Formats: sequence, C-alpha cells, structure tokens
Amino acid sequence: MNNHPVQVAEPIRKLIEEFNKLPGIGPKSAQRLTYYLVRMPEEHARELCDSIIAIKEKLVFCSICQNISETDPCAICQSSERDHTLICVVENPLDIMAMERIRGYNGLYHVLHGVISPMDGIGPDDLKIERLLSRLKTEDTQEVILATNLNLEGEATAMYLQKLITPLGIRVTRLARGLPFGSELEYADEVTLTRALEGRREI
Repeated sequence: MNNHPVQVAEPIRKLIEEFNKLPGIGPKSAQRLTYYLVRMPEEHARELCDSIIAIKEKLVFCSICQNISETDPCAICQSSERDHTLICVVENPLDIMAMERIRGYNGLYHVLHGVISPMDGIGPDDLKIERLLSRLKTEDTQEVILATNLNLEGEATAMYLQKLITPLGIRVTRLARGLPFGSELEYADEVTLTRALEGRREI
C-alpha cells in the first residue's frame, strides 16, 4: 500500500488556496478551477489575469452613490436624463444591474454594500448609511425606494432605514411582494422585478 503523501506543485497548491477563499467556492470547486486554468491556453490565462488586475486598478467607488464605476461620479449620477428626485437603495452593485435590465426605472441609486446582520457582526456603521443620509439632507430627493432583498436581514435593514428617513419628510417606499420572500434582487427576472417596482408601497 502506497502511503506517500500526494505531491502537488507549489503554484497549483497556492492557486487552489486562493480560489478557496472566494465566496461559494469549496475545496473541490477550487481544485477544478485550478486544473482548468492549467489546461487553458496561455493567451486566455493572461487575458484573465489582465482582467483581474484591471478591476483593481481602473475601478473606483462613486463618491455619491457608492456604486462601482470607472469614473467619479459614475455615469448614472452624472446623467441629466435621470430623475434626481428618486433614489433606489440596494444592497450591492449587482442589484443595480438587475434594476437597469428592466429599463423601467429612471432614478438614481445608493449602494449599501451589505445589510444589517448581527449574526455576521455587521451593524449600521459597517454600511454606507451615513453617506445616504448626507445625500438626503443635501439633495432634492422626493422618494426613496428601499430595494433590499426580501429576507430577514433585508427586511430589518429596510425598517431601520425607514425610521431614519421618514423624519426627513421624504416619501419611503418598498418594492412590492411580487418578489417571493427569501429571494435576491440580482436573480429576479425582468417581469417580476418590473411588477415589484410598479407596485411599490409606502412603509
């Protein structure tokens, strides 16, 4: 019986470790991705490396809405064709992509970069809530749409924001229940998301 330890080349071991740090990537997936890259043509591997480096070197957070952008302010915040009296608050930048797909929303956004989750040690101070409140006190905002996900953390975050925003005299609405409880905005189809936006309610 062969009891010798499996010898793994150091570059392979290191890359497996790095992939394993990514969300949703377990040890098996990390191994599959690594060995896929080993077989990938060098030209494609270099393109992948360049793309990863580019997102760290060329992207910034918009100082207004906190979205990821190539410019500051971002194109949405700069646009004169958007409704600057309307702000849709989302959890992460992927949610903006989902909202933009439906082409039925023409306001601005604000990205919280997470939700309140005591279990994970995330409180209000860890989110971009102060930045949002500063905007609301200086901009001519008429309505804030709370588009956090319909799960316990998303609902708790929406309620917390509603208590902070309502005293400012700004209308606060929530996406309608066209989205099933527990669903995430970024995965919602266009029809469901459109109905949720059109049927938004005051809270």
